[in-house]
Amino acid sequence: MAMLFLILAIPLFLYVVHRRRCCKTPLLIDWPILGMLPQLLSNLWQIHDYATNVLRQNGGTGEFMGPWFSKMNYMVTSDPMNVHHIMSKSFDNYVKGPEFREIFHAFGDGIVASDSGTWKYIRTMQHSLFRQKSFEKMAEQTIRRKVQNSLLPIFDHACFHGKVLDLQDVFSRLTFDETSIMVLGHDPKSLSIEFPLVEVEKAFDEIEGSIFYRHSVPRSVWKFQEWLQIGAEKKMTRACKNFDQFLYSCIATKHQELSKCNKSHEKCDNQAHQFDDLISAMIMMNEEKGKVVHDDKFLRDVAFNLFVAGRDTITSALTWFFWLVATHPLVEAKILEEIEENFGASAKEKCEILGMEEVKKLVYLHGALCEGLRLFPPVPIERKKPLKRDTLPSGHHVNPNTTILLFTYAMGRFEEIWGKDCLEFKPERWISEKGEIIHVPSYKFISFNAGPRTCLGKDLSFLQMKMVASTILRNYRVQVVKNHPTTPAHSIVLLMKHGLKVMIAKRRV
Repeated sequence: MAMLFLILAIPLFLYVVHRRRCCKTPLLIDWPILGMLPQLLSNLWQIHDYATNVLRQNGGTGEFMGPWFSKMNYMVTSDPMNVHHIMSKSFDNYVKGPEFREIFHAFGDGIVASDSGTWKYIRTMQHSLFRQKSFEKMAEQTIRRKVQNSLLPIFDHACFHGKVLDLQDVFSRLTFDETSIMVLGHDPKSLSIEFPLVEVEKAFDEIEGSIFYRHSVPRSVWKFQEWLQIGAEKKMTRACKNFDQFLYSCIATKHQELSKCNKSHEKCDNQAHQFDDLISAMIMMNEEKGKVVHDDKFLRDVAFNLFVAGRDTITSALTWFFWLVATHPLVEAKILEEIEENFGASAKEKCEILGMEEVKKLVYLHGALCEGLRLFPPVPIERKKPLKRDTLPSGHHVNPNTTILLFTYAMGRFEEIWGKDCLEFKPERWISEKGEIIHVPSYKFISFNAGPRTCLGKDLSFLQMKMVASTILRNYRVQVVKNHPTTPAHSIVLLMKHGLKVMIAKRRV
């Protein structure tokens, strides 16, 4: 028996030593065969904070070794210099890669998953559209109408009837409708007092949930489920079909509208109609060039990616922001003081929705939103792959087989970046002595990505968040339901697992 134990123990010991040597800065205990997966799974309920603590203990960078059969080996980093190197200095060497596109196949060839020429073309096109004044005007009007006609009636109804609201659900419906209007020219009307079940919104949620699932299990597992059409993969297939039907239907409607407009010889020039919605603008680019540059598949992929960028990211930011403000009354008081100093506090003035030029004056509110994004970045993890061998500033070596995870959630919680008060909610850290917003390099504050991939919709996002936040805060008191759990959900976007349940009360003038 002793000899048998020795025969089994020696190879096991040698295997552990080998794996430990291969992993110079282990994030977790590297178990035989199973790698570091057991500890990861046991801490899945608090995965973001757990990973932050482990990274902190390993100098901000280390390796995660998955089960030997899974190919789930990652280089994980929250080091700002590594981020700057990957996202800016050596941008051309770090791509999304084919594995990313396989996991995110629902995104198609849109800007999120694409690389090289496709990515450059889409970004150039969208930059051209976003920077035009007509787009800004359309976006501002869309947000204003939705807040006025849908959001405020729901808050008034909740106040009158003493109902509990799930703010995360409210913001999710608001941003889904706004994004659909701006991108497709179609209002799904998911945000209403009845809180209707909108199948396309549900389908979108299921797609994102399935993508997270693909990150958490070996590729062989989800590929097998995809082949058999069972479990999460069956949901993914059904959800993609439903959402694609919605997108293609809206695109077909736009083709018909523009064709009808042309046949009736009405004035349909670009200047007059370019920003009814983004899809119409892209269809009309075909007419300018006299050939089909943007086919329906291209339009579908662009639209899907714009939903990803404009819906859950804003939902996440607003949800965590209102939780932070509701639990920090001094911050709330300062935001209200700033709004009243600039725009008054009479009943008539409070009912007005502040527009683009007005919200630019709200510096403290801007700082509070940045602080919320620092602590709870909507996209907590970025994924990259090098095309050729490289050495990161931290000294870690990577090669084309290395998958790199940029853990942005941890970056907002490192003393080395933000100081000893890094875990505190302090909007003041963003405001200079002159009362202006302090610029922080994107490789430290990476909520809007960094380098050439910096989010084109950053200004629109702040406009949207400021208009919504200022309107709600100056008209209503938001109180989180007692003992409501606020743990992050297991999702590719940092949402709350149980939503944000609140009670609403009217503010007195």
